Amino acid sequence: MKKHQILLTAAVVAIAIAAVATKYYDYIVHPWTRNGQVMANIIQITPRVSGPIVTLHVKDNQFVKAGDLLFEIDPRTFQAALDEASAQLQSTGDNVHSLEEQIRVAKADVDVAKASVDVAKSNILEVEAQIPSMKAEFDRQTKGIKNGSTSKHDFDAAKSNYDVILEQYKAVKVSLEQSKANLAKSKAALSESIANLGKHGSKNAQFQAGLANLHQAELNLEFTKVVAPVDGYVTNLNLRLGSNTVANQPALALVDVNSYWVYGFFKETDIKDIDDNDRAVVTLMSNGESPIEGYVESIGWGISQSDGSTGNDLLPSISPTFDWIRLAQRIPVRVKLVNVPKHVKLRVGSTASVLVNTEQKYQAGNTSDLVASPSPLR
Repeated sequence: MKKHQILLTAAVVAIAIAAVATKYYDYIVHPWTRNGQVMANIIQITPRVSGPIVTLHVKDNQFVKAGDLLFEIDPRTFQAALDEASAQLQSTGDNVHSLEEQIRVAKADVDVAKASVDVAKSNILEVEAQIPSMKAEFDRQTKGIKNGSTSKHDFDAAKSNYDVILEQYKAVKVSLEQSKANLAKSKAALSESIANLGKHGSKNAQFQAGLANLHQAELNLEFTKVVAPVDGYVTNLNLRLGSNTVANQPALALVDVNSYWVYGFFKETDIKDIDDNDRAVVTLMSNGESPIEGYVESIGWGISQSDGSTGNDLLPSISPTFDWIRLAQRIPVRVKLVNVPKHVKLRVGSTASVLVNTEQKYQAGNTSDLVASPSPLR
């Protein structure tokens, strides 16, 4: 009888040891944590322009699709700015056209001045060609009048012709200088007109600036209608009709429904065998009977330190610890959710348990052996 009791006790102990060993192995292969949290991208809806809200199309916690109108800012100021920019662009276009016309006229003046210079040069050549013969005749008549071989009438005629040609030469030289001066003035006017204009047509800097102002005014008017950038739920809606929005300051937030994931905060001693793409199972506190399939997307590389921060006196602040007690830090493991049941409502910040199967990689469509992880404490 005593031997039978010993054997029975040994069997019970062996079974208990085996059960504990099995559980320990299972925990090593399938590390899990009740310290999990549902996360999602929170999109801050930030208006690009300031102004009072005239229309509010949503209410708090409402679902919206990408492109849905959220609210409208009073557009009248921006419509007036657009009208002003359009008129300014028209005026700039007229100015550019006027400058282009000035350049055309200046070029014509330069051509006329060049022609005048050419005519003056031609006249000088013509007069210069006549001077030698006129001078020779005047010299011949001067000798003749001295020796009595010519009449006074012929001498006076030769002298008059020579004096006239010399005056003509002076006149055409003055005309040439005036023509050159006019040409230089015309070229200067042309250069000034070209400088005032810059590039022609739509490439003109003034026109481009006016066009940019018009586009900015169009954008500002468009920005008065604020739309949802993603599918999601409106949250933290404190806007009211007539309340004033400020440019580049968040007005409300959207929870992106296509970005849900879960952070499982595992002890640092439990993550050594966890790898990316390991299959995972998530159980929400709100839906403990509905496990959600997922996989490890990434493992955190750092957490905020509690010791070593700078104190008030600029010295490290170190909390006292017991040498025989060492608490493992929690490392965030990011789990991507897939195949979320339709009846399960994911809410950012809600509690979850996470179990990771370190022996199985995630494969799309494989839902075999999907077992719920331990539920969060209720």
